[in-house]
Amino acid sequence: MTAPALVALAHGSRDPRSAQTIQALVGEVRAMRPDLRVETAFFEPSKPSFSSVVDKLVKTGYDEIVVVPLLLTEAHDAKVHVPSAVARATARHDDLKIRATDILGLETVFLEVLDRRLRAALKAARIREVDALVLAAAGSSDSLANQSVARLARLWASRHKLPTDAAYASAAPPATGEAVRQFRAEGRRHVAVGSLFLAPAKLSDRAAELALEAGAVAVSAPLGADAELARTILARYAVGAVELVPV
Repeated sequence: MTAPALVALAHGSRDPRSAQTIQALVGEVRAMRPDLRVETAFFEPSKPSFSSVVDKLVKTGYDEIVVVPLLLTEAHDAKVHVPSAVARATARHDDLKIRATDILGLETVFLEVLDRRLRAALKAARIREVDALVLAAAGSSDSLANQSVARLARLWASRHKLPTDAAYASAAPPATGEAVRQFRAEGRRHVAVGSLFLAPAKLSDRAAELALEAGAVAVSAPLGADAELARTILARYAVGAVELVPV
């Protein structure tokens, strides 16, 4: 019996670095599970689209697909776009079963990835001392999505025993630069910023730019293609594959 195909469904961006990073992350997944059919799909404007990937899988004989949304928070894409895309694809193909799993989310283990990225940024900037942290995320009009980022920031604070604030690149206060300025107003001169973005794009660039303008000593790269994220994708897939089995 052929295992269900895994489709990693990402947000998409006009910035080519974003798709390249997502493809590299999915490459990590393939390396861990070479026995699985693993595909990458995007919401517009990136390609390939989810519908085209599903059509290709159906043509090659797959009738079961597990979709893992590569989203960090339960915002609009997770609540609206993912189920809509799955419903449209299922309606186009008779006997096709698709299971969308929980989103990638904000796992505590991702803090290890964040720390590695920040250590690299601090080393490049030749900074040895940090007295405050800012966790920079995309931001959402959905307050629950922002609260999940704030919870992770609190965990990061307890991990490093440093004052830590969550900040957002759009849709919600405080902006990354504002959070850095607030710490500097309190007398903290070595404020470092962790980028809680899956892949680089204009939004993450803007957050980093504003943070550095406000006086941050270093800003980490986005999470990117990391083995911890790949393992989480496979864990989501495993649950989804089990849920496709008839009871």
